[in-house]
Amino acid sequence: MLPRVHGSALFNRGMTQVMSIATLGSPSDAQEMDDLHPEEKKRYLHHYNMPPFSVGEAKPLRSPGRREVGHGALAERALVPVLPPESEFPYVLRVVSEVLSSNGSTSMGSVCASTLALMDAGVPLVRPVSGVAMGLICEGKETRILTDIQGIEDFLGDMDFKVAGTDKGITALQMDMKITSISLETIREAIVQARLGRSHILGKMLEALPEPRPELSPRAPRLLTMRIDPSQIGMVIGPGGKNIKGITDETGTKIDIQDDGLVTIAAASGEGAKRAKQLIEGMTRRIGTGDVYVGKVTRIIPIGAFVEFLPGKEGMVHISQLAEGRVGKVEDEVAVGDEVVVKVREVDQRGRYNLTRLGIHPDEAAAARVNAETNGQ
Repeated sequence: MLPRVHGSALFNRGMTQVMSIATLGSPSDAQEMDDLHPEEKKRYLHHYNMPPFSVGEAKPLRSPGRREVGHGALAERALVPVLPPESEFPYVLRVVSEVLSSNGSTSMGSVCASTLALMDAGVPLVRPVSGVAMGLICEGKETRILTDIQGIEDFLGDMDFKVAGTDKGITALQMDMKITSISLETIREAIVQARLGRSHILGKMLEALPEPRPELSPRAPRLLTMRIDPSQIGMVIGPGGKNIKGITDETGTKIDIQDDGLVTIAAASGEGAKRAKQLIEGMTRRIGTGDVYVGKVTRIIPIGAFVEFLPGKEGMVHISQLAEGRVGKVEDEVAVGDEVVVKVREVDQRGRYNLTRLGIHPDEAAAARVNAETNGQ
């Protein structure tokens, strides 16, 4: 429906019309729960808006009220069970349902529209979800259960029983009653009748979009995940966040690091995320004496040349290690920007890398070049 957003859909049933917009974000966009909720963060957020014009009224637009919050919570509860696990799909998801026209059952319309919006965004839902609102009319001992109630049936009826779920089961229920009691048999009948309604609606939804899009929207962020040793988190972040800020500035990415060492990289382009991953891999790679790398000369001082042999890792080649025999000036052998093959001669007590260009076998040099090309250095 909306070409600029990550996913969108319009669900229309009678005079009820709901448009849902799905947005994909990085893990740092998760909502922090500062209350008694058992989870500290929330990765799926559903917001529901019902402006006055949707029921033909002219009123100022106010902040969400108790009704809007409740309907958003119901639609959210209906979809949470079918979301892909965070380990497979690490995105944070936000859906906003805008009621454009209302004649009853807008919360269930939001469930249907949001399912389609998430599928349009390429979210691999376990199963699509549909919803329907059931009503009840009681006259003495006689009762009639209504499927997919309109606004007047909700207003004059004795029950508003909302049922949302997949073709395999129910994911969310909500009931409002205007009578003092209801029999278990009536509830059972309403649930069975609701399944027929949900299945019919779901069939219409799948005619429009049979399955999630195979690819994410080109405007959605690209996420890469990797794991590092938790003891290396401080090194990646750097003093005052210097290292991680340098990576994000260079690659245009957003990086989140969890306490268990899980690193999530979000970028507008796959190339930026790939480059950031290479930089972090270079910073966290264990360097051993005798390892051979292809590096680039970054600066020259009178006693040697500094070479960046891995992203974020730099060592010095002493003037005595630049070439066989005596070297008069460092500039006689290398210049800033030169690509050189170096071997790790020593890692001193302060963690500094002393490099050499001597004693490198041709096979070692060839393997180092192949490795550098593979990693995009």
